[in-house]
Amino acid sequence: MPVTIVRHSTGIAGLDLALDGGFPPGTRIIIFGDPLSGLELLAEQFWKAGDPIGTYLMLDTAPKEGMIDAQGMDRATLARAMQGDRIIVDSLSTLILEWGIGAAARFVLEDTRETIERGANIVYLLYTDLHSSIEEARMMRAADIFITLRRQIRGNEIERTLAIEKFKEANVPQQVIPYHIIVDGLELSTTRRVI
Repeated sequence: MPVTIVRHSTGIAGLDLALDGGFPPGTRIIIFGDPLSGLELLAEQFWKAGDPIGTYLMLDTAPKEGMIDAQGMDRATLARAMQGDRIIVDSLSTLILEWGIGAAARFVLEDTRETIERGANIVYLLYTDLHSSIEEARMMRAADIFITLRRQIRGNEIERTLAIEKFKEANVPQQVIPYHIIVDGLELSTTRRVI
């Protein structure tokens, strides 16, 4: 009899649909995009979708209500601060720039191993155009799930698409998904055009 894995909702109905119910427990997720792509909104939606909500570690700016100011924390302190099933590290880019790629990769793969083994999801935000190709590749390899948010200006419109580019031990969806940024966060299109 097959074992049913209860997934953690992403907080976004269209993304849950694309991921067959959400993120599998015990996964490292990297959301990759530019600062205007909405990756912080996606992270917040996931963080707030749980009961109780998990830990949002803010490294880049002043934290909002409920978030933890993690600026200046070392690897051990940052790992100990990770409580709950839904953890956000905003951002992995800051860790790479401050610690170097080697220490950041060890943090993702080794220092957080206990958190992953207890079934938590850790979402890391990685910003485009800040890192070398080698640094990006190391982080892509460390992730269990890798999601890219793209934003392009076409004429007088902004086109936003989401692509699930890596999904360890699962089928990777073969299409990009259009999305919109609304007041409450990201909203994914769940309909397809038939031509």
